[in-house]
Amino acid sequence: MIEVSLRAAVRPTESPEKVAGALVTLFPGIEVDAEGGWICGRGGAASLVTFHRLLREQRILDTGRSVMLQGVVGDAVQFRLNKQAATVGRINFPPEEEPLGSIHVEIRGGPSLIDWLAPRTVDGKPIEEIELEDGDHV
Repeated sequence: MIEVSLRAAVRPTESPEKVAGALVTLFPGIEVDAEGGWICGRGGAASLVTFHRLLREQRILDTGRSVMLQGVVGDAVQFRLNKQAATVGRINFPPEEEPLGSIHVEIRGGPSLIDWLAPRTVDGKPIEEIELEDGDHV
């Protein structure tokens, strides 16, 4: 079963609605809540469909795969996304925490999760597209 967890700090100069919108733009269907100075989101496999598609449309599968492989912690993958880019539907993986804060992503799932999201490529094209494991419906 795939579990997606997101969190992003809301800075004093930011609108909580815009920060929540950034999460929902990349991960539609995510359940969003405000917790203190944070916007948090939770969802399942279906919330990854747009992210999966954008990695291909924006031709950043190799970058995405590299970032995700570096962020493997047990059965989870952890990485950051740029909040400002997310508001306009762009995926950007900042190398470190940004001054206005990043979107922190944690995805728990099976061993094929990274291969589904960002498969190996040749000349930027996936070598093989796989389906999610049984029980993870999109």
